[in-house]
Amino acid sequence: MATHPQLIEAGLTATDALPPRPWHRVQGSVDASTMWYAVMRKQERGVYIGTLVLRHGDHHTLLGERGWEEIPIEEIGVGPQAGPAPSANAG
Repeated sequence: MATHPQLIEAGLTATDALPPRPWHRVQGSVDASTMWYAVMRKQERGVYIGTLVLRHGDHHTLLGERGWEEIPIEEIGVGPQAGPAPSANAG
């Protein structure tokens, strides 16, 4: 998961374009803050899907119960530092 400005800075999309695959736009308010909203992801068929959800609401709770995980702010971005932490069982 990355913000549109992060994708632009990395040269992966233009300012006036939607991001190319595998990136997919997550709909949200332009003034969405991680203070009020959580960025959540779930792996489906080998790819991550994501959504923006109001924290501490019923929908946030439901997604957690259904296997969605909240993405820590430091993992939002483009590059090797971004993305899910390596599994302890990997390699």
